Amino acid sequence: MYQAFRRGVPGLTLNVTALAVLAALPPFALGAGNVVSAAVAAVPLTAAAAADSTPIEPAADGAEVVGAVQTVLVTTRRRVESSQNVPTPMTVLGDDALDGNRLYRVQDLQQLLPSTTINYVHARQMSFAVRGLGNNPASDGLEGSVGIYLDNVYLARPGMAAFDALDVQQLELLRGPQGTLFGKNTTAGVLNIATRKPTFTPERSVELSAGRFGYGQGKLVLSGPLGETVAGRLSAYKTVDDGYIVNRHNGDHVQGGQRQGARGQVSVEQGKEFSLRVIADYNEEHSNNGTLVFYSAGPSGRALTQARLVGATPVVDPNERAVSLDSGSSVSVHQGGASAEANWTFANDARLTSVTAWRFWNFTPRNDDGLDVPIMLNVGASAKHKQFTQELRWATPSGKPVESVFGAYYYYQELDNNSFAVNGPLADLYNGNAPGAWNNVGSTAPGRLRVNSYALFGQSTWHATERLDLTAGVRASYEDKWARVVRNAPTGGATVTGAALAARNGRYGAFDSGNLSLTQSSPTALLSAGYKAAPEVLLYTSISHGEKSGGINLAVPGTGGVASMLVGAERSNALELGVKSTLLDNRLQLNGNVFATVVHGYQSNAYDPIARSSYLTNAGDVRTRGVEIEAIATPVRGLTLRANGAFNHASYLKYTNAPCAPERPGTFCDLSGRDALVNAPRWTGNVGLQYAKGVGDGINGYVNANYAYRASTYGTLDASEYARIPAYSVSNFSVGLRTTNGTAWDVSLWVKNAFDKQYYTSLWNSGFGSYNAVIGTPRTVGVTGRYEF
Repeated sequence: MYQAFRRGVPGLTLNVTALAVLAALPPFALGAGNVVSAAVAAVPLTAAAAADSTPIEPAADGAEVVGAVQTVLVTTRRRVESSQNVPTPMTVLGDDALDGNRLYRVQDLQQLLPSTTINYVHARQMSFAVRGLGNNPASDGLEGSVGIYLDNVYLARPGMAAFDALDVQQLELLRGPQGTLFGKNTTAGVLNIATRKPTFTPERSVELSAGRFGYGQGKLVLSGPLGETVAGRLSAYKTVDDGYIVNRHNGDHVQGGQRQGARGQVSVEQGKEFSLRVIADYNEEHSNNGTLVFYSAGPSGRALTQARLVGATPVVDPNERAVSLDSGSSVSVHQGGASAEANWTFANDARLTSVTAWRFWNFTPRNDDGLDVPIMLNVGASAKHKQFTQELRWATPSGKPVESVFGAYYYYQELDNNSFAVNGPLADLYNGNAPGAWNNVGSTAPGRLRVNSYALFGQSTWHATERLDLTAGVRASYEDKWARVVRNAPTGGATVTGAALAARNGRYGAFDSGNLSLTQSSPTALLSAGYKAAPEVLLYTSISHGEKSGGINLAVPGTGGVASMLVGAERSNALELGVKSTLLDNRLQLNGNVFATVVHGYQSNAYDPIARSSYLTNAGDVRTRGVEIEAIATPVRGLTLRANGAFNHASYLKYTNAPCAPERPGTFCDLSGRDALVNAPRWTGNVGLQYAKGVGDGINGYVNANYAYRASTYGTLDASEYARIPAYSVSNFSVGLRTTNGTAWDVSLWVKNAFDKQYYTSLWNSGFGSYNAVIGTPRTVGVTGRYEF
């Protein structure tokens, strides 16, 4: 779309009167970039290159048709085709959709993607859920229910995607169980992130942004030929911000920091027969993300009583966006990797693809106890993750009555973590212990995990008639996991006996889990049918089964003992019925689907109030049912309207041993039949507008607006009424000017959360039945300038 603006696409203009109106808008109505709908990425038609290494030339009647909904090419089924021809619910975002809304972080994608929830505290405590399934953050011993891929490479930890979007070309969200075509089997969906490839036409650009709360960001992209058949690309960024939460203990701002990274690529194109793409990237973060605000004291209010007992002065109103911390929180993340994707195309148009990758992710936190007195000086869990993946795929020739893809996949993981705690001199008084039990005591508990995963998969589509396609896919996975967790004897503190010694050993005593192993075979299957009721109307249905193996909690168990460290498999059965249509001379794209999913052994995060730690558990059987609708319209030249909405009824079919909310007596409670899934709002919706028009010779003006809504939901597994996340909406706006010929520049003003809504993205259990929250970013106004040279 950016190149289209530069070339001066007819109709994409904005008159002087419109600009005058924009200039008169209040500050909250200003923003940056141009927005493209979630289902229409109006980039040159090279989306296939985002998921495959075959370059696709723009179609003659594609990206430059003014007043028409743009075609998006994907390789979801490992073949180049329009997203409107894929018989599965999927949403595609182009780079201009991200730029127009200033959504440069993965954790903000729920403002554009339907049926999506992203829990984010920091890079380790992050989860990606689709249709309410997948809220299981901070579990080092388990992969996510939603698979995240970067340039066809599986990211085992959701936090491995918690870096700024850099040179992204396209995002694809597939909803429902996956695995018959993707490298790793998942039960809820897949997010596929594709970055821009090296180009043989030189590309050079620099982008600078500045905004409220000390926000600043710089990006650099260099791309061009290195030889007749070799091209290279280098992209880099750095982002800084001061944070938007005030620490009243010392006056500092928190929930900010700096992030930086770079990606280098080399591409070899030897005609149609062979292509090779090699990528290396590195990202790091040094921040005080992970700062939670106090949300609720629960029914007893004891957390505040104990705080007053030790002379602490917590900030109890979350609307003040403030904390009072003596130690503070901090996060250090280092991650990177390298991958090589090679494609061989043979004389009969069959293709062999190899994707080889190695990645690492190191995370080191420092967490405060949430108060301004020395109770707990530092607590958390560090992690060092390494992974190797190898995927081989064979695609039969296209255009035949039967088209197939067969593949093999191997995944290896090493992870070492260390759960630690360092107490201060007021630990016993605050927690009501016998004197000397926890005061000034330190504890470390290292854990180790090794995973080997093997899979064979295949999927075939039979073009039964000119209108009817039938597809079948199957996957067989085998995983072998080994782990061991040791807690060393506590250090420091006074010499104690009796009740004080018992309390110390109960919380910090030596522990050794011994060797823990978990092996499992996990089948995945798909049957689908697509019928062209008309040339631009696709009806489809599918039934699928997905399985994700169990995991091992890499933390010292609470009252459940060693047996509770093993988590069972998650099994999902899904039914889809949908329609994809392009109507009104290609001016309206209207897609809709209904779905029903039953998950057995749903894996979710729970909180142990005795050990005061989170752990993964099988939260019974879950059912989600709902409707999803996406629409994109171009009613007049230069104007694009888009909307998506979802109704999702998520409930527990059976969950008899759920942790009890603090207002309910007992240790375990029955949530069967209740609509109580964590962070699974019943209603979500997004509405967007993009308008652009010429304002002078070679200059275009543009304006963008986006509105995102999420209904209220439970924030923790105990389904406490004190832990409900209220419904909220967020609005983003932007206005800007860019050239369409000659020197290429683009300047825009933007605002995120224009109406300064106070909202919460996730809640977390804390001590004495209280709850803490992650608050959303307040109104942020800024400016972005981009120059191509």
